[in-house]
Amino acid sequence: MKHIVIIGGGFAGMWAALTAARELAQNGATARITLVSRDEYLTVRPRLYEVFDEGLRTPLPPVLAPLGIELLLGTAQTIDCTTHTIVVANAGAHGSDTSTLHYDRLVLAAGSEQAPLPVPGVAEFAFDIDTFAAAARFDQHLKRVLSTPDQPGHATFVIVGGGFTGIELAAEMQNRIRTHAGAAVAAAARVIVIERAAVLGPELGDNPRPVFEAALRDAQVEVRVNASVDKIERNAVVLANGERIVAATTVVTAGVRAQPLARQLGGALDHSGRVKVDAHLRVTGVPTVFAAGDIACAQADDSHLALMSCQHAIPMGKHAGYNVAHDVLGTPLRAYAQPTYVTCLDLGDYGALFTVGWERKIDNAGPEVKAFKRMINTQWIYPPSGDRAALLAAADIDAPWPPAG
Repeated sequence: MKHIVIIGGGFAGMWAALTAARELAQNGATARITLVSRDEYLTVRPRLYEVFDEGLRTPLPPVLAPLGIELLLGTAQTIDCTTHTIVVANAGAHGSDTSTLHYDRLVLAAGSEQAPLPVPGVAEFAFDIDTFAAAARFDQHLKRVLSTPDQPGHATFVIVGGGFTGIELAAEMQNRIRTHAGAAVAAAARVIVIERAAVLGPELGDNPRPVFEAALRDAQVEVRVNASVDKIERNAVVLANGERIVAATTVVTAGVRAQPLARQLGGALDHSGRVKVDAHLRVTGVPTVFAAGDIACAQADDSHLALMSCQHAIPMGKHAGYNVAHDVLGTPLRAYAQPTYVTCLDLGDYGALFTVGWERKIDNAGPEVKAFKRMINTQWIYPPSGDRAALLAAADIDAPWPPAG
């Protein structure tokens, strides 16, 4: 029996597995499908800026089991494209407890990780919200620091990085503080965003900037542009210009890069470490391996590359799953394309901002967009229930997104 292995339990990997299973079932074929994931949850990573709770992740077994997809908990360590083998460090294992998988076709969907900030003190004193575990650690820190008013800088929160995630976290900080310490403490808190570029949100372009800048002003967020961090201390952030900000909380949101596993394929990589793929999401020069999600450098349309985002990861995952199944079947593949691009930026109490097109033309902004953002975050990007029929329908490569209902 042919064996399809998918590395990565995020959006791209999960949807690749579901769509591959669907295509095999639709064609009356069978193959073994194994999803390798570091834990048994799909982390809803686009929500990790929000007030923390367990709903920011959802279990994978009820989604995979109805379609007969095996779940192997662990982290892929090595990929050998010559012998078609993968060595996996088993989750919770000690020492050299590993599994070796042989694949006929592989989908690499291992995602991305926060790019390291080369600043002294980051590892010891800074937090991030890149993973569920990291977001949980940050939330526990918030509880501690807000309950110790005698600690230097206990009510000052520095966010290093003024991109999409940094803006959403800064706008949401008052709500997160209110959750743990009440409205009065939240209103008195000091939130500072440090951005080394000349403007906030440089990658978002000029069109939406007046809106998110106004939202942060309303939230009394201080923004420092043309600023960089020299070092981070336990209770302070020191800027390159010598300014020392007393703060017990520093959160880094300054960029992501593809997981280093991409380098093992031997294919060409882009500046973010993403492996380059063709129109069918097949890795260049490696015919038995496909890639999807944050780890893949793919053309969304004639002029734009897919971004490291859930918006692109879901359809890329579906296309990779479709193609890996049909490659096994020896039937035609489908080219990936995603010409429609939108953004929906959460702006805390201000509401949200919705833009259309790669030029990010403002479509709407304010409180009414907040409900739309909440629907995206709490409904549309979650997989359906564990019902087999619902899963098969959702895994259809032609199923509309956003889903109906």
